[in-house]
Amino acid sequence: MTNADMLERAHAVLPGASLGSFFVPGDADIVVAGGAGPRMTDMNGRDYLDYILGSGPLILGHAHPAVLEAARRQMALGTSYYALNAPSILLAEELVAATPGGEMVKFCSSGSESTFFALRLARAATGRNKVLKFEGGYHGSHDYALMSMAPAVPAAFPTAVPDSAGIPKRLEEEVLIAPFNDIETVADIIERHHDDLAAVILEPEMRLIPPQPGFLAFLREATAKRGIMLVFDEVVMGFRLRYGSVQELYGVKADLVCYGKIIGGGFPLAAVVGPREVMSLSNPRDRAPNYVYISGTLSGNPTAAAAGLATLQELKKPGAYDRLNGAGDRLRAGLGEIARRLNIPARVLGSGPMANIYFTAEPIVDFRSAQREDKPLKQRLRSELMSRGILTNLAQKMYISTAHSAEDIARTLQAVEDSLRALQT
Repeated sequence: MTNADMLERAHAVLPGASLGSFFVPGDADIVVAGGAGPRMTDMNGRDYLDYILGSGPLILGHAHPAVLEAARRQMALGTSYYALNAPSILLAEELVAATPGGEMVKFCSSGSESTFFALRLARAATGRNKVLKFEGGYHGSHDYALMSMAPAVPAAFPTAVPDSAGIPKRLEEEVLIAPFNDIETVADIIERHHDDLAAVILEPEMRLIPPQPGFLAFLREATAKRGIMLVFDEVVMGFRLRYGSVQELYGVKADLVCYGKIIGGGFPLAAVVGPREVMSLSNPRDRAPNYVYISGTLSGNPTAAAAGLATLQELKKPGAYDRLNGAGDRLRAGLGEIARRLNIPARVLGSGPMANIYFTAEPIVDFRSAQREDKPLKQRLRSELMSRGILTNLAQKMYISTAHSAEDIARTLQAVEDSLRALQT
C-alpha cells in the first residue's frame, strides 16, 4: 500500500483525512508506516528526519528500546486494570518528588484533561467560577481552553473569542482573556474581576514566547494576594528543559502543575500535581461537600505509567539534558545565522530542545506580535523542507529528541538554507 492508497481510504472515513487538527497540506500528504530514533518512514518507504515527534511526547525519539521493553513487560501482565497498580504509584511518587510544592497526583489520559481538571479543582477550592488565560495560549481542546487561542478577529480584552463551534455561549463569560507579558493590562483585569476569579492558567513560555523579566513574579504576587490559584500548564515544558517542573528555572511557584506528553513515554497519560489540601478535594473515599470528580477508564494506565517511568529514568542519566539543550542551542543559533546571511527578517524563539523561526523583524512578546510574521513564507519553507526529507510543524514548533545527533542538526540547517535560497529565487 502507498501513501495515495491509504489517503484515499482515510478521506472516506476520517474528516479531512486527519486524526485531529494536524495534517500535511497539498500534494505532500503522507501516511506514517513507522519510526525509529529521530526518523519516520511513510507508506512509500521514504525516510524523514522528524521534528514533530508525536507533537512532543517522544523526547527519546521513536521506539526507544528502554521504553519498548518497559511497555512489553507490563503488557505481558495486562494492559489496563481500572484499579490501583504499582507503575502508577511509582510514577506518582516521581512526579511529586520532581515538583516544587507537589504533594499529591491525579492521573488522566491527555493534556487537555489535565488542564480541564486543574481548573475544576481551582473552582472548587476557591468557590469562584471565572478563569483567566492569555491570548494565543493553548491549553487543550476543552471548552474553557478553546477561547482566544487563535482568534481570527481578536476582541478587546478581556473578551473571549471561541475557537470552535459548539461551545456554549455562556462559557464566554466565564473565561477572561489577557495579553501575555502585559503587566498593566493583566493587573487591571485581575483587580476588576478578582472576586469571581478562580485561576490564572498559562504556559511559563507561551508557545515559545518567553516571559518578560518580572512577569511571572507579578502573576504570582497578584494571584496570591487575591486568593486566586496560579496554574502552570507544563504539558509541553515539564521534564523537557530540566528534570521535573520548570518552576525553579523561573523562581516562581505555581499552585497546580499540569503534566502530559513526556510523562507517558508516547502513551496516553497526563497528570495534575498540587498540594494535599487542594488535591484531596478529589478523594473518592471521603467525599467532602465540595468533592471534585476526577476519573477515567484509562487514568493511571499501567502500560503508560511503565513507559513514562522508563522515559524518566533515561532522562535522569548524566548528560541527557546537556545533549538536549545543546542541540536546541545549535539549531536556534543556526536558524538565526541563516536568516542573517540571507538578509531575511526573522526572530528565532525557543528554549531547551525546542525552536521555531518567525519571519518578522519585530520583537515577539505576545500573540498579536507573533501573528505579524510572513506566514506564507513559513508555509513554503515547511513544504521545501519536507521535499528535502525534513518533517516539521512550523505552525507550532520544532521538537528535538536525545536521538537527534549533531549531524542531524547540521543536515537540518543545510536544508533550511537550501530551502530559503530556493524560495528567494
